[in-house]
Amino acid sequence: MTSTEALVESIRSGPTGPRIAAFFDFDGTLIDGYSAAALYEHRFRNFEIGPGELVRTVRASMGPTMTEEQFAAVVEDGLGSWAGRTEEDMLELGERLFAQGIAGTLFHPAWRLVKAHQRAGHTVVIATSATLLQVAPLARELGVEHVLCTRLAVEGGLLTGKVDGRTLWGPGKIAAVRGFAAEHGVDLAASHGYANGDEDVPLLAGVGQPHPVNPQPELAVEAARRGWPVLEFGSARSGRFDPVPALRTAALFGTLFASAGAGIAVGVLNGNRRQGVDLATSMFDALAGPLTDIEVEVVGAEHAWSARPAVFFINHQSTLVDFLVTTRVIRTGFTAVAKAEVKKMPVVGPLFDLAGVAFLDRANRAKALEALKPAVEMLRSGTSVVMAPEGTRSMTPRLGVFKKGGFHLASQAGVPIVPIVIRNAGEIMWRNARTARSGTVQVAVLPPISTDGWTHDDIDKQVHAVRQLYLDTMDHWPAPSST
Repeated sequence: MTSTEALVESIRSGPTGPRIAAFFDFDGTLIDGYSAAALYEHRFRNFEIGPGELVRTVRASMGPTMTEEQFAAVVEDGLGSWAGRTEEDMLELGERLFAQGIAGTLFHPAWRLVKAHQRAGHTVVIATSATLLQVAPLARELGVEHVLCTRLAVEGGLLTGKVDGRTLWGPGKIAAVRGFAAEHGVDLAASHGYANGDEDVPLLAGVGQPHPVNPQPELAVEAARRGWPVLEFGSARSGRFDPVPALRTAALFGTLFASAGAGIAVGVLNGNRRQGVDLATSMFDALAGPLTDIEVEVVGAEHAWSARPAVFFINHQSTLVDFLVTTRVIRTGFTAVAKAEVKKMPVVGPLFDLAGVAFLDRANRAKALEALKPAVEMLRSGTSVVMAPEGTRSMTPRLGVFKKGGFHLASQAGVPIVPIVIRNAGEIMWRNARTARSGTVQVAVLPPISTDGWTHDDIDKQVHAVRQLYLDTMDHWPAPSST
């Protein structure tokens, strides 16, 4: 067995260049589980699966490892209901299913491995028996250009309900990989392969650097026999019937509302709203972690105190977890900038309003600039401001485009920007998750960035430079301080 971090370091220090490829299976390797389950659920809801197909599919999945021909028959059994639909319709369906749930099953260690190979200049390929509609959204998020997958036959712009060529199952996958290698000048003997399925033994045997991921039984036996080091990613999601995540999430919300209630009461009694807000954030920080079994591991915590007031930036993956990080790192003396839609949310909206949060209407630039004026005044009076420069939560660890608002805010108030880089909040509670998992959120607080003397042109440059600073930090995570 090997660890993700050890393998990332090996890739980083190893040979570089496009002649070395990294072939990643999709289902069970890049994501936890099978994207086909989301397709079957969609088809069930729309009455597109008959009892005959259901019985045949269950029987095939519960038997021994399918041959390529048997897998092709199962695929075409399900494709019949799509005959006559456009490929664009199916790709749009894939985007919806990805946003609704598949994105939340991403293995974050797999993400880090993909990024390590890309930084090394390797040719990264997703090689999967799944169809393009299942894999295209994640390939885009990962920045992976090359996708080898089972293709759907199209005639006259419409799906025929058949497969175009071979399915990429077992022998079909390694054949596609060899064809790709020959076409792109890839050296398979120096290349890496990542897969979890029993049917993927030919793929892993066909590359010089095989990496079984959470291997199925037959693959695990073969890996032990051949001495292939195994990667264990753990689970990317909680069990469907596990009550603990629901209780953990209830504790997270309960702590938030209780802390807010105590803060409001103290603020009203003392006639000091700032004191009430500080009490609420301190209480949430003190109670939420122990009650929810969510740890926050901070590197560079001293930078959160070296220059105040400041505009604190956070990369935004998970509302509740990001708020937990914010209260842990900044603790007191801050407010926030949020989207205008948050103000309309029950309970949360009024609480944020009481805390002096500035609400931005991003669809209206004039209103957004007007809404920033109170935040500028708060900064000048000594209160720090937290905001997400991406403007919205990301579905994966991919860093979004940075908006200019926070840079203008810091420049107008004459205060520094303090970047807070959150590495894995989405592992704990991804964007659309209803429950939180236990775990450790990794956070790096970077040195303050002075805004003294910035001009409009400087802000344009800084938007790019600060975003690149986040990317570099996530790629080369700083070591904890020895003190």
